[in-house]
Order: sequence, then structure tokens, then C-alpha cells
Amino acid sequence: MPLLFALMVFFISFIVQAAPLEFQNATVRQPLPGKNLSAGYFSVLNSSDNAITLVAASSPWFERVELHQHSMHNGMMRMEKVDSFEIQAGEQLHLQPGGLHLMLFAPKNELTLGAIVPIQFSTADGQQWQISAVVTKIPTQ
Repeated sequence: MPLLFALMVFFISFIVQAAPLEFQNATVRQPLPGKNLSAGYFSVLNSSDNAITLVAASSPWFERVELHQHSMHNGMMRMEKVDSFEIQAGEQLHLQPGGLHLMLFAPKNELTLGAIVPIQFSTADGQQWQISAVVTKIPTQ
């Protein structure tokens, strides 16, 4: 009976600890020479039964981090700050070039290739999520 109880506690704790958000393939681009801003990309899977809204991002490596999107206005593509990213229940949201992304301003550290950048997210319900993003090169066009 003690073994059965221990197994039940183990499986219940595993279920409780299962995170509803899973961040994947997080990257931060190495800034262009002479520039002091970068972009961040990742995918996030919401495995919960409810929509989850990311409302803020920060990093000790940057002065400021903003949630951004690209959008078309009068035939011109522009980038703009947004208040949040909503991830529907059971769906995956992709932050990628030309779409939703992070803008990271004024790096406090040198962004060398392969460096690991910590980024913290806040959700509308007050939860905090910490991820690690790898510094990558901007692809050549």
C-alpha cells in the first residue's frame, strides 16, 4: 500500500507541475554592426484548456523588451508595438521574421554568437515564465 501511495503522489505531482506553456527554438539575433537593437523569435505551445495572454517581456541583458508585430498599412509594411500576444488553448503561436516578434533595445552585454540570453515573460493572470534564447546571426539576404 505505501508503494501505491508513493506512485499516486508522484503522478499527481507530475500532472500539477506540467507547464501549460512550452517555449521552443528561442533565438535572439545578433545586432547589425553599429546598431543597438535586436529581435527575438520563438514558438510557444499552450497545452492548457484556456487561452493564455503574454503581456510583457524583459531581460537583464537589455534596457527594454517590447512585444511587436509587422502589419500592412496603406500598402507599406511597418513594425509596431502591441500590448499582448494571445495563445489559444491547445494551439501554438510562432514569433518569426515578418510577423510577431520581440524587439530588444540597448543590449547591456555583448551578444556573441551562441550566447544564452535569459528572457522573462509575464501573463495577464500574473504568471512568470523564464526562457533561454540563443544568440544567432541575421541570415544573409
